[in-house]
Amino acid sequence: MTSKPPINVLFLCTHNSARSILAEALLNHLGQGRFKGFSAGSSPRDNQQPNPLGLQTLHSAGIQTDGLYSKSWDEFAKPDAPKMDLVITVCDNAAGEVCPFWPGQPATAHWSYADPSAGNGTDAEKLEAFRQTLHAIRRRLELFINLPEASLTTLMLQTSARELAKI
Repeated sequence: MTSKPPINVLFLCTHNSARSILAEALLNHLGQGRFKGFSAGSSPRDNQQPNPLGLQTLHSAGIQTDGLYSKSWDEFAKPDAPKMDLVITVCDNAAGEVCPFWPGQPATAHWSYADPSAGNGTDAEKLEAFRQTLHAIRRRLELFINLPEASLTTLMLQTSARELAKI
């Protein structure tokens, strides 16, 4: 019996340091091999690293952070890049940008989340913003990974992911 390859999902944000990193790690945690999360940014800064508060939030939730790093979305437009089945923008800035051509023409969706790293609050307030963002992403991802198999075909993937944006 051959197992099906995982559904590859790329999460995009501008800098690939907070929301997209949270979504990548969380999908890999929840996906149980059926899903594989990736993340990238449209314009990560030089030497960009995942936000330390995001990594702390993931650790506190028992989610692995090994291998997480900030990278450009150009890495996923290369011919030897993993083929994506679904590309989800998780910040409004990235949603409005012209994306590269994705090999295989994956389904696309936009899930808007406020930037937990924005603002001038205390460290405790910023950490709470990361927790709230992780919780909101978890809510959608749990619904997503529990969709019926028929909803995960290429044609239905985009519709399903876009409907989840309304939740």
